[in-house]
Amino acid sequence: MLMKRDIITLLGGFLTSLFLFLGAIGVSFDWFTPESIDAFIMLCGSIVALGINLYAVWKNTYVSKKARKQKEVLKQKGLK
Repeated sequence: MLMKRDIITLLGGFLTSLFLFLGAIGVSFDWFTPESIDAFIMLCGSIVALGINLYAVWKNTYVSKKARKQKEVLKQKGLK
């Protein structure tokens, strides 16, 4: 998980430096601001977290033999 956070931090640093570079050469976009960069980085973090959670649910539900056995036992006991 730490590596993913580092990658997202590096992406934010790159976008911030790109913003500063474009400003230095006189290129500006109304939508490309420090606030939009922060919002994009937050969105990236949320997408990564969602992806990890979806993968974990999928793996525990459909792939893991232990999860399938547990689901079968719960069905037999009437708990699921």
